[in-house]
Amino acid sequence: MRILDQTTNIDFIGKRKIAFALSAILIVLSITSLVTRGLNFGLDFTGGALIEVAYSDAPNMEEVRDSLLNAGLDDAVVQTFGLDTEIVVRIPPRAEEESSAELSTVVLQALRGGFEGDIEVRRVEFVGPQVGEELTEQGILAVVYALIGIFLYVMVRFQWRFSVGAVAALVHDVIITMGIISLVQVEFDLTVVAALLAVIGYSLNDTIVLFDRIRENFPRLRNSKPIEVVNTSVNQTLSRTLMTSLTTLLVLIALFIFGGEIINAFAFTLIIGVLVGTYSSIYVASTTLLELGVSKFDLLQVEKEGATPDSLP
Repeated sequence: MRILDQTTNIDFIGKRKIAFALSAILIVLSITSLVTRGLNFGLDFTGGALIEVAYSDAPNMEEVRDSLLNAGLDDAVVQTFGLDTEIVVRIPPRAEEESSAELSTVVLQALRGGFEGDIEVRRVEFVGPQVGEELTEQGILAVVYALIGIFLYVMVRFQWRFSVGAVAALVHDVIITMGIISLVQVEFDLTVVAALLAVIGYSLNDTIVLFDRIRENFPRLRNSKPIEVVNTSVNQTLSRTLMTSLTTLLVLIALFIFGGEIINAFAFTLIIGVLVGTYSSIYVASTTLLELGVSKFDLLQVEKEGATPDSLP
């Protein structure tokens, strides 16, 4: 049987010890950042109020902040939202009982006090602390359930060693991505949770493509060592992996630059996740198989379950 032509012959797996050391360092740094700096939770998780305001003319941001400070809203965070004439005011949970309508009225009065043009309130959102706690729990459970489901899926489709390799790569991706989010203090809200789940799906897709090629090459390269089979498979799927990653990154970078502040955290998380996921498919998922002792005999058992067991020697 003819083997597919290789376009590259890079010894990726020969550098696996260096890659393991790099991954270990990144994971330690990520966990350290998560413990010491923590995540910059948004209103979805902490609770509080979000008020979107549109100005007739672009306001001076320092004057806006001073107006809110003079109104007793010293904990308010002011950010531009899309156009220079649109801003978002984020206010953490307050000790005193204050409805969203009352709070938006206070904010609007404070902003109008130092501005001569027209100001319009576009949107008011309020999340209670209890809802924030529920969303935190549900977000964590969503990631955990996704990993469990992926482990079972890969185990049924391939073999348990492949499941361990896939989940190890996904946990690696999630920890490092969250560590970078913690390090740069990107606001962690529900869009970031959605991005993390998308990272898991993207990284898994990359890993499954590589695993399929490894499974195909074990019987084709029956006289080769497992490390040679895995290295050949990585090289054969390299062009597909790079093209997919590059085209995805082009879209995400465009979203990050031109999509506005509302999806910046989402796009940033996906950019980091795609980069880390591409790396982990090669250096975490595949090399974990080798560390667990995968061989052609493990995969021959899978083939014998099919309709043509006698076709193999």
